[in-house]
Amino acid sequence: MFRIITLMNTVNKQIVSQAIPVTILPITVYSVVVFIKRGVPLSSLMNNTTIWWGISFVILGFFFFSKYSFFDKRNERNMRIVWVYLLWNAICIVRGMFVAEIYWDWKALIGNTMALMLPIAAYAATNKIIVQSLLAFYVKYALPLFLLFAVILRTDAYGFYLAPVSFLLLFLPVLSKRQKVILLGLTAVVFVADLGARSNVIKFGVPVLILAVYYARRVVTLKLLETVRLALLIIPIILFVLGVSGTFNIFDTDSYIKGDYTATGTDMQGNKVEENVMADTRTFLYKEVLGSAIENNYWLFGRTPARGNDSDSFGVWAFEVTGRYERIENEIGLANVFTWTGLIGVILYSILFFRASYFAVNKSKNIYAKMLGIYVAFRWLYAWVEDVNNFSLNYFMLMVMIGLCFSHSFRHMTDKEVVFWVRGIFDNRYIRFQNNLIKKRKNYER
Repeated sequence: MFRIITLMNTVNKQIVSQAIPVTILPITVYSVVVFIKRGVPLSSLMNNTTIWWGISFVILGFFFFSKYSFFDKRNERNMRIVWVYLLWNAICIVRGMFVAEIYWDWKALIGNTMALMLPIAAYAATNKIIVQSLLAFYVKYALPLFLLFAVILRTDAYGFYLAPVSFLLLFLPVLSKRQKVILLGLTAVVFVADLGARSNVIKFGVPVLILAVYYARRVVTLKLLETVRLALLIIPIILFVLGVSGTFNIFDTDSYIKGDYTATGTDMQGNKVEENVMADTRTFLYKEVLGSAIENNYWLFGRTPARGNDSDSFGVWAFEVTGRYERIENEIGLANVFTWTGLIGVILYSILFFRASYFAVNKSKNIYAKMLGIYVAFRWLYAWVEDVNNFSLNYFMLMVMIGLCFSHSFRHMTDKEVVFWVRGIFDNRYIRFQNNLIKKRKNYER
């Protein structure tokens, strides 16, 4: 009987291990189907909500089971905040079942549930081998498919499809010349294809700036990195207080930057238009989100993922569809966390970034983990501007990065070991060499 149970566990583990790398392909496609140009054959089928809900549910199931098969117990104490955050999200989801009244409430609840549960992927991401296999599958299969999707997608969606590239840029110095050319070429495509897509330009540009830490690693101290990390975590809170109090609004660029700065962007119909890259597109969203929470008194516990915030700007369009002057999802990631899970959810979400970046910067033996910690801290800052927390490749990769920050095995690799790990993403020979080293180490320990 014991042998049968052991065999079943082994088989289940093999199934999950084979399935997890594949999940990154449907997540990639799901992230961009809404940006497919009009008139593309089968575009309506590819954007079928019910089908994608089923796929998303299966993907979450694989990552849930991977927690029992591949989660390193050494990370259990550090990962408690992830568990608490997921638990609070689950409570808000259950509350949403009692709040939902109409079809559109239930549709919002199901869709937002998938997004709120996606942080479960952080558990699997504490296993560096799982992350390596995920990214290797992406590079081998999803990346070549970009040649096809580049033709049928709006240009402002390129960055969403190529989200893992922004992560891989942190390891640029140790890659081969060919691999560097590929990553830098794809980054250039994101920059040039649509300068109006400011978010993608920023999320791909910041890792390039963080590379300065690598090249100046002999003079950059841990104290300096910790100062930068804390600044990235604290600055948005200070700016928020200044904005709410009316002292200074960082989004009101006209008050401190003179001149017109335009770039060619893409509108909702896929047409090329001239856009003001300095335009304030966030202040009115904050006013609506905060005003709705105060007026309806859900600022502490949230309105649940079944509902959105009252909106004057988008309410007319929403009323025609749902019968309510509400917007289910905003461009600002943190605004969604606040609306769905309240101030409690925002506090737990902030601790998630604080703890992950702390371990990566202060408790790691390699420079790459420290750079990753800085980038994760930046993504907390950027959650106040955009970084929508939906079921997408962008949010998935953020959870993967947070999982790596917590990962004992990733943080305790030496710089040379990281070189083999990251090159294994592009070349199987390094994976085989890495596996041989692991076997030798285990035999030595025995």
